[in-house]
Amino acid sequence: MNMDTRHKKIIKIVQEKLTCSAHNLDHVFRVYNLCLLLAKDEKDVDLEVLIPSALLHDIARVEESNDKTGKIDHAILGSIIAEDILKYLEYEEDKIEKIKHCILTHRFRTGNEPNSIEAKILFDSDKLDVIGASGIARTFMLAGQFGQRLTFDDSLNDYLKSNTVENGRLKDVSRHTPFIEYEVKFKKIPDRLYTRKAREIGQERIKFMEEFFNLLKLEIEGIK
Repeated sequence: MNMDTRHKKIIKIVQEKLTCSAHNLDHVFRVYNLCLLLAKDEKDVDLEVLIPSALLHDIARVEESNDKTGKIDHAILGSIIAEDILKYLEYEEDKIEKIKHCILTHRFRTGNEPNSIEAKILFDSDKLDVIGASGIARTFMLAGQFGQRLTFDDSLNDYLKSNTVENGRLKDVSRHTPFIEYEVKFKKIPDRLYTRKAREIGQERIKFMEEFFNLLKLEIEGIK
């Protein structure tokens, strides 16, 4: 089975699996395109590892979103689900292990460190899609999906103690807000990126995002 055929089969599986508005096939393709962009700026990137990793990185996102206990980590579960898919598509064992590592380490809050160039590119690409204009759009798609309020919370530390579990999952997603996500995640992303090109893009995107949230806060307060 050639690489193109495998990729088409993976895309079909992912399309049927992902039903979350902000983590659907559109997001997957944006991450895929960013991966190819960043790969051009790096040496010795194995596209046979990077491409299936990008296509499969959120394969367990629906399970995490539907989990009310906050225990499911889609990166961990996704690496397990991906292994079965890759074996079915007759990927070589060494490729499977490298792809699983990429998926396992792509999540921001889990703390698993990417140690291959492919894993670093996937991490960076996935994070770039949550900041900037596309990140703002996705944030409010999720806010609508989970019934979050358009407000900002002054007691952030109290919120984090009461609404997060060890792996960084939220106990109650409806209590989260776009402002909290900006404070606890988005602002930190540019400094967490691994590749030079991603850091350049990240700085541009976070500047736009900062301006947006500052203006939104003023409008909510009725100042502007």
